[in-house]
Formats: sequence, C-alpha cells, structure tokens
Amino acid sequence: MLAQVLASWQVWVATVFLVAYMFLVGYVARIRQQPGKPSSAAKRKKKKKEPQGDPPEDGEYDDDLGLEDTKKR
Repeated sequence: MLAQVLASWQVWVATVFLVAYMFLVGYVARIRQQPGKPSSAAKRKKKKKEPQGDPPEDGEYDDDLGLEDTKKR
C-alpha cells in the first residue's frame, strides 16, 4: 500500500511543488540579503533629521490661525 501512495501522481505533484517553493524562498532570501549593500533599515537610521532648535519664545509664536467666528448670534 505504501508503494501505491508513493507512486501516485498527487504525491509527485506535491513534492515538486514543495521543492520549487523551497528554491524560491531561498532565492528571495539571498537577494534580500546581498552582502555589501546596506539594508533599508540602515538607510533609515542615517537619514535622521537634525533637531530644529529651541521652540520660539512666547512673543514670537502666534497661536491664532486667522480664522474668524462666522456663527450668527
């Protein structure tokens, strides 16, 4: 009975599919981890923004947006 299971076409198709899937996963893993090329995470760390400095003093910053109240009373 084991010989019949191993000889069935469904087992062969599933085996070929799994082997092809494993090769694809290995290929993608090798491409994404190329030596000598910085990863995207390393690029993000280098692009940190410099601090903008001290916040403006009380007189320098106006919180008013210039919008007027249009509600009728």
